[in-house]
Amino acid sequence: MLRRLSAVILSVVLLSSGWLGGTGLTLLAAFVPLLWLNDSYGAAVRRRGLRIVSWALLTFVLWNAATIWWIWGATPVGPVAATVASSALNIFAFSLYVLVSARAPRRMALTVLVSAWIATEYWYTVGEFSWPWLILGNGFSHDVRLVQWYEFTGVFGGSLWVLLSNIAIYEALRCRTARRVAAAAVCVAGPMLLSLGIYLFGDFDSQGSATVTIVQPNVPVYEYSDPDERLDNLLTLACQAPADVDFIIMPETAIDDVWAVDESRPEANPAVDTLAWLMRTRYPHSTLIAGVKSMRFYPSRQTATARAGRGYYYDIYNSAIGLDSAGVQGIYHKGRLVIGVEKMPMPWLFEWLEFLVIDLGGTVGQLGVSSERMTFRGGDVDAGAAICYEGLYGDFYGGFVRRGASVMLIISNDGWWGDTPGYRHLFSISRLRAVEHRRAIARSANTGKSGFISPRGDVGATLGWDERGTLTAELPLVGRTTFYTRYGDYIGRLSVYLLALSLLCYTAYRVRRRSHLTE
Repeated sequence: MLRRLSAVILSVVLLSSGWLGGTGLTLLAAFVPLLWLNDSYGAAVRRRGLRIVSWALLTFVLWNAATIWWIWGATPVGPVAATVASSALNIFAFSLYVLVSARAPRRMALTVLVSAWIATEYWYTVGEFSWPWLILGNGFSHDVRLVQWYEFTGVFGGSLWVLLSNIAIYEALRCRTARRVAAAAVCVAGPMLLSLGIYLFGDFDSQGSATVTIVQPNVPVYEYSDPDERLDNLLTLACQAPADVDFIIMPETAIDDVWAVDESRPEANPAVDTLAWLMRTRYPHSTLIAGVKSMRFYPSRQTATARAGRGYYYDIYNSAIGLDSAGVQGIYHKGRLVIGVEKMPMPWLFEWLEFLVIDLGGTVGQLGVSSERMTFRGGDVDAGAAICYEGLYGDFYGGFVRRGASVMLIISNDGWWGDTPGYRHLFSISRLRAVEHRRAIARSANTGKSGFISPRGDVGATLGWDERGTLTAELPLVGRTTFYTRYGDYIGRLSVYLLALSLLCYTAYRVRRRSHLTE
């Protein structure tokens, strides 16, 4: 009992490091204790599978608790729902491995483990319950120099590396042969050496640059602030941008008043009008991008998220607005919403939990979403503006690049979680997006962490927690499109097919075994 509990604790520690500010290299051995635990029971012990699954479930629940507890600061239901959904998918994948390992050849069981784990991670990114925070590949956000090959694979390539390395290390420890040890060394060190080669000698030739100023207003999120004071704060900071700036970036929720974007119901918004005046008079050749809560009206219900008014329907969006000397250049509506805050999955089942959810720019009634990405133009440069949570989705994020963005912007409001690992890791994950798509990133948050990230994933100047100010930088423009940008999460999609094929092979094996057609 004590040895198995120690294995669980060791696995949790190794799994959690990358999300708590440490290295993600511990992930390469994080499943070794669980693989040992599976083998420690042997094949003949009664109720073997249930006992192993119980230990594994404890591991995954503790992993979630150690890395996402900070969500509680924004919504009490958040960490509970995320832990239940994430642990359920994790244990589903590991349970398949436990089942097959007891009744089929080892190679078949390990194939099921790898394909099932990555397939469930992929389902987590595209399903109704979507919280891809703990995708294994995200754990290397502090080790970007060792995962430069993400431009070919995305984070699912990182998950594949983790699983294969754990299997190779465990097999080397179990068999203790020179061949197994060599295989483990190649599996662990090979991708690192390849990555360092890409980092040092890869094609990062710049095709010009864009001057970007990011604004961090540092407005308290849980205290009332006068709208005029908020606007004055934004104007004061924006005026610190140089005259030749291409983009001025303000965070999510910078403009707090709801702005009606419907032409049939024109409505003035003082903050939007004032910022548009600033661009006309002071920055006529620049573009300002800011977060705004917007609203669109319909004569009848036209979307699944529309709410009923008095004789009309309407959607509320978490949006990014682009302003230049001509006025409103465009508006982009957030396409990936935060579960339990901006979106309630299967509302017919979970709407009774509304009392546990706070309003962070939306309500449980669901915010509207956009299925299309768009770009804003500043000078001769096109930029995509992802909003907060969208920075977790590599393929979705790549949609901005496929639409022509040569530089990327992320606007966020991370103040809801306080000074916790949450906002720091959300910034760090953006480094993986830079590597995947080879686009420099300017990230503007309401308060820490704002800053710049190079196409290699290196961090430039930053503003930390509880700091107010601006930063300006010249961001390089890398014109080429990466393999991952073109093909997205193909490893996740292939894993779904490989899992189905593996389970079919397992079923055929069991039928042949019962029919005495195989040894």
